[in-house]
Amino acid sequence: MNIPYNTSRILIIDDDEDDFIITSDYIRAIVGNKFVIDWCNTYSAAVKHLKNSDYDLYFVDYRLGAKSGVDFLKEAANLHFEEPIILLTGQGNYDVDIQAMKLGAVDYLVKADLTTEKLERSIRYALDHAVTLKALRTNERKYRSIFENSKDVVFMADFTLDFKDVNTAVYHLLGYSKEEVVQMNLCDFIGKEQHKQILQYALLHDKGLNDWEVVLTAKGGEQKQCILTITIEESNKGEGYLQGIIHDITNLKKEEISKLQAEKLAAAGRLVRTLAHEVRNPLNNITLSVEQMNQLTTDEQLVFYLDIVQRNSRRINDLIKELLNTSGPAENMLTKVTLQHIVDDVVDASIDRQTLKHIKLKLDYPDTALEIMADREKLKLALLNIVINAIESMEEHKGLLALKLEQFGHKATLTISDNGCGISEENVSRLFEPYFTQKRNGVGLGLTFTLNILQSHQAKIDVASVLGQGTTFVISFPLEPDNL
Repeated sequence: MNIPYNTSRILIIDDDEDDFIITSDYIRAIVGNKFVIDWCNTYSAAVKHLKNSDYDLYFVDYRLGAKSGVDFLKEAANLHFEEPIILLTGQGNYDVDIQAMKLGAVDYLVKADLTTEKLERSIRYALDHAVTLKALRTNERKYRSIFENSKDVVFMADFTLDFKDVNTAVYHLLGYSKEEVVQMNLCDFIGKEQHKQILQYALLHDKGLNDWEVVLTAKGGEQKQCILTITIEESNKGEGYLQGIIHDITNLKKEEISKLQAEKLAAAGRLVRTLAHEVRNPLNNITLSVEQMNQLTTDEQLVFYLDIVQRNSRRINDLIKELLNTSGPAENMLTKVTLQHIVDDVVDASIDRQTLKHIKLKLDYPDTALEIMADREKLKLALLNIVINAIESMEEHKGLLALKLEQFGHKATLTISDNGCGISEENVSRLFEPYFTQKRNGVGLGLTFTLNILQSHQAKIDVASVLGQGTTFVISFPLEPDNL
């Protein structure tokens, strides 16, 4: 059947043909009507039309044999049907009226009171309402799709920061499901009391937050660097609520730190090479002069002092060599090695220190061998330096050293944890700086040397520490293709 453009299709569902004729005549009498009117006299046939969305508007009689118009409305609700339905009844019933409206009927008409004017008004309202409702639902689906598919965490919360709704991105960021998060509060993920106070102060003064950097704690304890934006919104009922976005910048921060570390090492290297060149020239002159004077003098006291000068000259020269070794790019003899074997070498090399301090050791290896390209000896020295620092930071009889190897996709990760004295937040970022040390007799080159070797192995290192609780180093190595 060819239906003209802008013509509405109406289905009247009524088991009484006389009632159908009367109702359809009223509709046809509407001035300027553009309606195609069909009749259906059984409930099952009506449901079939409903499932196929064959019509733009449905009039349904309250009584349809064993079924009723209310049953039809329930069926429509279960099918998420969007076309308008008007319920017809032989006599008015307030309870049926209320029930019909709750189930989605756009109107409730008593057959005895039908007129052309009343039907015209009801049809016009129903069709206009349907257009508006469809537009709203289309927008709702569109924005719901954006909400659900956003890579950032999008949430809604009340003014106490209790979550009311959140998208699935929260699982990838924090490791919690939507169902878990809506039972929680935003402050549950914020570790720093100062950050909680800043957040609560901003909301208390109706300011919201814009691009605020905050650290959130994921389910496994991992720290996530995030940017938080919160705005204060108002619902259509006039009730206020919070709408927020959490953007994960953890990887970006790691890249920034890695780049900064590389720039610091490069700058320190240039400085060291310049100083080494400037110091070595006069040092060579001093050394040659001392050797010449040793040959020319027989004065024992003078020889004694010349020996002191010579020993310290050698010490300065050795120090320059060490500085040059730590500042320049490490030259590696790379071979395929098993990471578990290197960690075993590190444990063996540090076993005496562990024993003397009565440190407990916990090793956790995967069943699969993790193979990487590495200079075995140099990588062993780099990791040993971290392990020795960990041992030295712990108290006797109370220390626990944990080394854990894991595979994450194309990466092998080594986690070295201790329960030692920890490092302050401001010093964590300085750990790999040349000449920075917290040891009384330290030179401050050990971790610089370590970082230089790790970077030459294309490894990435992250450090997390809490004063009085301990420090954790997480080192990621690219795996050999055989492991992938």
